[in-house]
Amino acid sequence: MSSLAGSGSAHLRGDDAILSVDGLEVEYHTSRGTFQAVAGVSFDLLRGETLGIVGESGCGKSTTGRAVLRLDPIAGGHVRYGDDLIESASSSRMRELRREMQMIFQDPVSSLNPRRSVKELVTEGLAIGGVSAKERAKHAPELLEQVGLPSERFAEMLPRKLSGGQAQRVAIGRALAVRPGLLICDEPVSALDVSVQAQIMNLLEDLKEKYDLTIVFIAHDLGVVRSISDNVLVMYLGKTCEFGDAVEVYDRPAHPYTRGLLDSVPAPDEPGGFAGPALSGDLPSPLNPPSGCRFRARCPIAQDRCASEEPVMREVRPGQFAACHFPLN
Repeated sequence: MSSLAGSGSAHLRGDDAILSVDGLEVEYHTSRGTFQAVAGVSFDLLRGETLGIVGESGCGKSTTGRAVLRLDPIAGGHVRYGDDLIESASSSRMRELRREMQMIFQDPVSSLNPRRSVKELVTEGLAIGGVSAKERAKHAPELLEQVGLPSERFAEMLPRKLSGGQAQRVAIGRALAVRPGLLICDEPVSALDVSVQAQIMNLLEDLKEKYDLTIVFIAHDLGVVRSISDNVLVMYLGKTCEFGDAVEVYDRPAHPYTRGLLDSVPAPDEPGGFAGPALSGDLPSPLNPPSGCRFRARCPIAQDRCASEEPVMREVRPGQFAACHFPLN
């Protein structure tokens, strides 16, 4: 199983981890000052696993995914993919690594060149890698079939003719064309209807098994993450709140923030339409985060210690970690 990594956690980096993130920090500079979008996030991911990263908008989950590919600059910590340190890899080496580490973005339509046909889009990575036009033309029908888009119907289409779900299938096919080992999915179904979400999730599961993919799946919808993830990492305002086996985290959340996220999941059969009471208050500004525990201003069980002392990640149950002074039973 994947584990936490690096300083401040119970596990050191596993030698067999395909991806190891240790104390990752990402900073943004604005006219109002500098803030940490990601502040010390650590985890290990073993080959063939899926890690779900969840949290509200602005928690740093997408930035974490982008930093793994060095699409956002790494201000501190280490990201290791195989034997390569991402933060110190040369530009030429990063171009090679990005063939092995592919990303699927939240808005499928905007990630596709509107002037290229579907067959050109799915083989875009092959073209960049120097594969001949003849070979690309041979691979395109197979790639489209794999993602549920029959070539005879979709090969010549332009992106504007596609539905959201079809565009996301093209994006998935494009990512898989270069046979990556790691797939980072950044909110890949959040812009899709519920029925289409299920189709894309099933497609990802099938492709993961077929190609032995390792996946980082980023989402704010906890229901989606539970269905696909082996482990879950919960983030709040740039920090990790909780980490553990997906079933254990969902059935027995240890952090009050995780409990709040679960309570906020729509549940039509429940009074009020949600699983429990909604989270109170708004996400604080990352330019001026609260002292101590960053969640304390919204936490229903916060005490004086939460304001004066920042909690560290610790194992509260076997394999389940939480950064909380007073974890839930």
